[in-house]
Amino acid sequence: MPQSPFELLQAFQQHFGQFVPDLAKSAQADAEQHFKAALMSMMTRLDLVSREEFDVQAEVLRKTREKLELLEGRVVRLEEALAARS
Repeated sequence: MPQSPFELLQAFQQHFGQFVPDLAKSAQADAEQHFKAALMSMMTRLDLVSREEFDVQAEVLRKTREKLELLEGRVVRLEEALAARS
């Protein structure tokens, strides 16, 4: 099951916390804050779409291809009919 970037970030934060000693908890929080800000900045530049939006656009493309194939067939038949009249 695919995880959202936020779920991945949360999992990383949980694992990150296990390796940092108790004395450095404030440094850990600061590092997590900076890491999260950097990751969010990078993700906004990636121009990502949700799976739902991807699936919607894939369906639109499928329907468009079907319609194009029907129209191409119709043009071929009309051209043949026009050639037969000439």
